[in-house]
Amino acid sequence: MVGATATATEMQNNFGRYLTLVADGKEVIVTKNGKEVARLIPRNAAVSYLTDSLAGILKRDVDLKQAKEERLKEKYETFD
Repeated sequence: MVGATATATEMQNNFGRYLTLVADGKEVIVTKNGKEVARLIPRNAAVSYLTDSLAGILKRDVDLKQAKEERLKEKYETFD
């Protein structure tokens, strides 16, 4: 769950505030020049993200790259 979006400058100036959001289970998206450059996520979400990106329950006739992209897109919001 996204808790906040902050510019790189806002993040630098208010790091403690954003770190508290992450400690409370929220995700913080960091932008620079209007584009997403990073996400600060809780540790348990990072483990889940890594696990999901490395493994999944797939049928044998599935395109692995496409299935991975679809699963990650469904689970994690993307901002372009």
